[in-house]
Amino acid sequence: MKLRRSLGIVRLAIILLAYAALSAPAFAADKVTFLTVWFAQAEHGGYYQAKATGLYDKAGLDVTIKQGGPQISSPQLLLAGEADIIMGNDLQVLKAREANLPMVAVAATFQSDLQGMMAHDDVADLAALKGRPILISGSARSTFWPWLRARYGYTDDQIRPYTFNLQPFFADKTIAQMAYQSSELYQAEQHGEKVKFFLFGDSGYPPYGSPIVTTDKMIAEKPDVVARFVKASLEGWRDYLKNPAPGNALIKADNPKMSDEQLAYAVEKLRQGKAIDGGDAASQGIGIITAVRWKQTYDFMVASGLLDPKTEWQKAFTDRFVKDLKIAF
Repeated sequence: MKLRRSLGIVRLAIILLAYAALSAPAFAADKVTFLTVWFAQAEHGGYYQAKATGLYDKAGLDVTIKQGGPQISSPQLLLAGEADIIMGNDLQVLKAREANLPMVAVAATFQSDLQGMMAHDDVADLAALKGRPILISGSARSTFWPWLRARYGYTDDQIRPYTFNLQPFFADKTIAQMAYQSSELYQAEQHGEKVKFFLFGDSGYPPYGSPIVTTDKMIAEKPDVVARFVKASLEGWRDYLKNPAPGNALIKADNPKMSDEQLAYAVEKLRQGKAIDGGDAASQGIGIITAVRWKQTYDFMVASGLLDPKTEWQKAFTDRFVKDLKIAF
């Protein structure tokens, strides 16, 4: 009798435990706030693709994508804990390290910076723009402009302010201006202007484009979250260039001003230029970053007077989250 009673209690306990396991809530996904560098566009497509197609969910992540913009300082929000991970840039990260601020790049979105120069179609190359008026933003004076000066002999008296209005460029055939293929170049072509575009990366400008950036603290305390975010994001980029429709739907939801035509144009430019799968990524996988490239950017900044040579440039990046992924198209 006692044995039967004991067995009955054991069976009841097993049933109760099984019921508790079935009725208990699933483990909550890790929350990640990701801040882009601008309003939603094709250059953010891989992240929106990962969100739209469930890659982040599959990785156990609850990712909130927030748009950047002209009045938003991504590094400040990252360092203040308002964002966990951001789209940054190499020069920004190195300047942060110069000031002992704990920013670190963990993957490259694009294998070269997407910044370039748009000129009228009579211009043969970047060297031919020496002496001509060039429209650039204020921030360009401490990014690509010193590189152009050193490489092509440009002078500061060529500079004219760029106000994100293309009318001065259209009106004056001697003018060139800073541009992105998917933005200013698209607008110029829509306007019927014959133009040429010179990508700085094709001429040796060393920075990566829009690296994934986080903090030393995030890496130390949540390395698995960073690893899962990087992997899912890079898979998102792989899938976005194959079929961008899911990501584009979310992009347009966040930025209704983005048209289907401009998104398609930008995606095609990313494909043609092998922005994601070119360079070292062709052999080492999407998102790869290397010490060689970071040292080149450090050398350029030091030579241009943009960075203290004592800056510990090796702390500005880590390849631990990408070197073994080998994600390819």
